[in-house]
Amino acid sequence: MRPAILDPLFSPVASLAGVGPKLAELIARVTGREDPDDCRVVDLLFHAPSSLIDRRNRPGIALAPQGAIVTIEGRVDRHQPPPPGKSNMPYRVFLHDDTGELALTFFRAKGNWLEKSLPVDERVMVSGKVDWFNGRPSMVHPDFIVKSSEAENMALVEPVYPMTAGLTPKVLRKAVDGAVARLPELAEWADAALTSRQGFPSAAEAFRRLHDPHDAADIDPQSPARRRLAYDEFLAGQVSLSLVRQKVRKVPGQPIRVKGDLAAKIIANLPFSLTPSQKAAVEDVIKDMAAEDRMLRLLQGDVGAGKTLVALLAMSAAVEAGGQAVLMAPTEILARQHFATISKLAGAAGVTVEVLTGRTKGRERDQIIDRIASGEAQIIIGTHALFQDAINYHNLMLAVVDEQHRFGVHQRLRLTAKGISPHMLVMTATPIPRTLVLAAFGDMDVSKLTEKPAGRKPIQTVTIPTERIGDIVARLRGAIGEGKKAYWICPLVEESDASDLMSAEERYAVLARELGRDVGLIHGRMSGPEKDAVMSAFKTGEIRLLVATTVVEVGVDVPDATIMVIEHAERFGLAQLHQLRGRVGRGEEASTCILLYKGPLSETGHARLSILRDSEDGFLIAEEDLKLRGEGELLGTRQSGTPGFRIASLEAHADLLEIARKDAAYLLERDPELTSERGQNMRVLLYLHRRDEAIRFLRAG
Repeated sequence: MRPAILDPLFSPVASLAGVGPKLAELIARVTGREDPDDCRVVDLLFHAPSSLIDRRNRPGIALAPQGAIVTIEGRVDRHQPPPPGKSNMPYRVFLHDDTGELALTFFRAKGNWLEKSLPVDERVMVSGKVDWFNGRPSMVHPDFIVKSSEAENMALVEPVYPMTAGLTPKVLRKAVDGAVARLPELAEWADAALTSRQGFPSAAEAFRRLHDPHDAADIDPQSPARRRLAYDEFLAGQVSLSLVRQKVRKVPGQPIRVKGDLAAKIIANLPFSLTPSQKAAVEDVIKDMAAEDRMLRLLQGDVGAGKTLVALLAMSAAVEAGGQAVLMAPTEILARQHFATISKLAGAAGVTVEVLTGRTKGRERDQIIDRIASGEAQIIIGTHALFQDAINYHNLMLAVVDEQHRFGVHQRLRLTAKGISPHMLVMTATPIPRTLVLAAFGDMDVSKLTEKPAGRKPIQTVTIPTERIGDIVARLRGAIGEGKKAYWICPLVEESDASDLMSAEERYAVLARELGRDVGLIHGRMSGPEKDAVMSAFKTGEIRLLVATTVVEVGVDVPDATIMVIEHAERFGLAQLHQLRGRVGRGEEASTCILLYKGPLSETGHARLSILRDSEDGFLIAEEDLKLRGEGELLGTRQSGTPGFRIASLEAHADLLEIARKDAAYLLERDPELTSERGQNMRVLLYLHRRDEAIRFLRAG
């Protein structure tokens, strides 16, 4: 169904000249494609340069500054190969211009290739970084060597792309050029008045300028080309979200109108009262579910704000109406944590709760599936397993999705397809700035939980350099001796040659030597039963110090853990640090979060850790994180289902997001099926941005 004009761009990246299977894997990695077989030529178009190398500086040899990239034109004087048997010594080629002599230095180079590329007495142009040593200039492995007669073949302004290990800039640039060469002229989908007012080039011209910049202004976020592509990316996203929402809204919902008897029983058994914002959120949800349209609401709540209880009260309404409710979590740990909490509270009201994850096997799994199909299971909690083909619900009325940013929109929709237009409640403990809500969810209705439950004490947050790690270990020894529990978070699972960060396994080994059997280890590569055993030992107190990766970021609830140590805190996003900090301070005892950092910190690094030290307001922290780091990392990796913009930037292009939202609404109001001429052009945009799920919704009607 994809327009034929886009076929050249949707060939596998391996169809480009010079790109074999191994190179295709590297290109998939650098363009953010998890599956190399899914990497297409078009993905290279969206791999934007991060900076430029300007080779237009031609000062002459004698005036070339130390460490600067320059272009030199001169005549080759002589070759100086290494002595026989000394292949580890450099091969030098000397050339001169009117101002002096330059040594071109090569290690492990083939002499016959150099003699052919740099023949004596030939005038050549070379470009690279100049280093001065003992008053003599040298250029080690020039980036470019061309004969002066072929100078037009040297790119004087060269884009620099984000790279990955094993990929060279020249090879990637050749692949990008191959992708740009396949760009067809595309019919215009943007409003003519907007393109005129903004000074936008056509989409094809914008891609060409981005990848063949004449100067730094061409790749600046505010350049017309970059802004054009950012607008297109926002527009594709907003149209996709609107189409999905339109589809969700088109199917009438099942109105849920109940007295609230089950919710009243649950609330009566709580040892605390609901906060004002919890009450308001419950009212929002109950009102939405009573309407004829399907509910599609986002529930944002800071760490420990009580989202799970709001979700349970919503699910109890579905059960009271004779239906079922599901809660889908992104990880096994989080799903089982929700089950432990919800089954206890729901049991007091006589509601049957089941848990189903990828780890549920054999007879147990078959029995749970039978209870789901019969309706005996009223609330079902689980992971992706909840929307597998084998699962049939008796009457699914409400789907709750926790930590939404870990799921793509298509997964969310596969879950809702399991019922007759079930209502949907999406929850996140990552406070999301409004612009990011708009980008990720469109105009979804939003409820916010702003207070923390009564009795929660503030968490004291301190920043300490890694040089003082011995003091921290001594303090932990004392705390563990007093019966306290602590987390120690590391950014890696195991040691890596590519990084100097301390891994969880290394830190565990060190701390176990220091502190003995009180130390446990948990990370994402462990099996489910292994993780459960460690978490159980931590909860019971058999383990007092839990060394972990960010697998504990969400869903781990050990109320008597009071110390959180985060190693290499400067490497984490603020929102993620705030999430991790929220694993302590969940009981009645005062808690501490220690941010260990490796100096020297940059100005931004200082600012980020200071914000966290001075505030526990997750929404404020998220806004600051967006300003300081951008949306790319705010919600985790691109592959996790976040907006994952490849060219657009929320902090640089927020004005365009608002325009794109209004344009999408205007277009779909007049042409909901995208059948007009502009609508057909819009379909091209959606395919170009690989928004295939939106097209599928159109086809499904």
